[in-house]
Amino acid sequence: MPNIGAGELMMILLVALVVFGPRKLPELGKSLGAGLREFRRSTQGLKEELEVSFKEPPAPDTPTQTIHATVDPRAVTPVVPAQAVIPQPAGTGQATVQPEPADTPTR
Repeated sequence: MPNIGAGELMMILLVALVVFGPRKLPELGKSLGAGLREFRRSTQGLKEELEVSFKEPPAPDTPTQTIHATVDPRAVTPVVPAQAVIPQPAGTGQATVQPEPADTPTR
């Protein structure tokens, strides 16, 4: 990015004077200066916090406990696919149970 010379700075100030007028220009300068000061304060505070956090020794490592769990195979119940109940005509008193077709086609 090129540096701004004296001629460019004078042109920017002249355009600002024409656009904002002589009464608003000092107010704009004050608010711009206050904003820059606040920005510098906040960035300086952030930089100081980072420096302090880098200088502090890390927290001591706490021992960790590993838990190993085993599952009794007899405690696990197998999953049985759902079955469809097809009613029979009235009078027979029985219903036929047929398994539902599998979701994946067979080749």
